[in-house]
Amino acid sequence: MHLSHLSLRDFRSYTEVELPLGPGVTAFVGPNGQGKTNLVEAVGYLSTLGSHRVAQDAPLVRLGAERAVVRGQVVREDRSLLVEVEITPGRANRARVNRSPVPRPREVLGILRSVLFAPEDLALVKGDPSERRRFLDDLLVSRTPRFAGVRADYDRVLKQRNALLKSAGGRRGGSRPALDLRTLEVWDSHLAAAGAELLAGRIDLVDALRPLVDKAYASVAAGAEAEQTSVGPAVITYRSSMGEDAPLVADRELLSAVLLDQLSAVRQAELDRGVSLVGPHRDDLVLTLGPLPAKGYASHGESWSFALALRLASYDLLRGEADGSPGAEPVLVLDDVFAELDDRRRDRLAAMVSGAEQVLVTAAVPGDVPEALSGARVDVMGAEVRRVSG
Repeated sequence: MHLSHLSLRDFRSYTEVELPLGPGVTAFVGPNGQGKTNLVEAVGYLSTLGSHRVAQDAPLVRLGAERAVVRGQVVREDRSLLVEVEITPGRANRARVNRSPVPRPREVLGILRSVLFAPEDLALVKGDPSERRRFLDDLLVSRTPRFAGVRADYDRVLKQRNALLKSAGGRRGGSRPALDLRTLEVWDSHLAAAGAELLAGRIDLVDALRPLVDKAYASVAAGAEAEQTSVGPAVITYRSSMGEDAPLVADRELLSAVLLDQLSAVRQAELDRGVSLVGPHRDDLVLTLGPLPAKGYASHGESWSFALALRLASYDLLRGEADGSPGAEPVLVLDDVFAELDDRRRDRLAAMVSGAEQVLVTAAVPGDVPEALSGARVDVMGAEVRRVSG
C-alpha cells in the first residue's frame, strides 16, 4: 500500500497543494514552521480521521476558510482508490470514495492505513492514561475499522449516563423528584454492552501486541549501555477499572456481566460524584521495564525506546496481519523524530523501517535524515512544496 498523490485545499497553512508521491522514502525538508508536519498530518487524517496534534478539527482549517479538503490516491497492488474528506468545523464532515459520497466519514477507515512516529509519542510513556487509551483505540480501529462505531457508541452512552448521574446529584435534597433508578439501570446495560465490546477488542489487541513490543524494545535499545543493564524486558499489561480480579479475556458476555456487577457496586459513589467510575474510559495500559513501571522510573532514553517500541510493534502487527491481504502494509510516517534521538537510536530506527513500502519523513535539514532512508526529497518553505529529487 502507498499513497501516490496528496491533494490539499485550505488545510492548515496550505491554500492548495498537489503533491505526487511514490513508494520508498520521501523526505519533506525545511525549517521549522514552514508546513512539513501539516503534510504528514493530512496523511494521518486520511488514515484515522483525526490529528496527532490536536483533538478538534477547527485548527485544521486554514484561517479565513470555511472548510478544508484532504484527498489522497491510495494504491494497493493494482487497485487505486481516491479517498476524500471534507472538514467543516461545527458541522458534520463528509467523505467520498472515487468521487462518490459515503454515508458516514468512518466508511473510509481502512482504505489507507498508517503508523505515525512523532515527538508527541513520549507522552505514551510519561503522560496520562488517556494518551495510552487513545493509542490502543486508534490502533484497534486501524486493525479492525468497525471498532470506530463501537468507540462512538460507547462515548455516546457514557456521555448520556454521566449527564443522568450529574442530574441525579442535583436532585438530592432539592425540590425536584428523585431519580427513578430504573432509568439508570437501562443506561447501565447500554454501558455494559458497549463497554464489553470495546474491552474485548482492547484485550485481544494487547495480547497480540505484547510480544512485538518486547521484541521491538530489545531491537531499539540494542547497544545502549544504560539499557543493556536495565532491570528486565519491556512489558505491556491492560489494567481494568473493574478491579485486579476482573477477567481480562476477550469474552463479551462475561465482560458485560462483570461490568454490570461493578456498576452496581459503585452506584452510591457514582451518585455522590456525578460521574461513571467503571468502564473502558477509566482503564490504562501499564508499561513496565522488569518489575518497575516505565512512568516515573525509566530514563529519558529508556522512555524514548519504549515509545518507539510501541509504534514499531503497531507497524509489525498491522504488516503481519496484512500478509494474507497483499498490498495492505501500512504507510510509515516519521514526523521530526530523528532530531529527538541520539545517533544510535536514529540508526537503529532507520535500519528497522527502511524496508517499508512507503516511508514519509519530515526533517529540518537533509542531514537529519539517516543514510539508510535516502530517497526522494521535497523542499517545504512558506507553505510551498517543491520536489528536488526522486
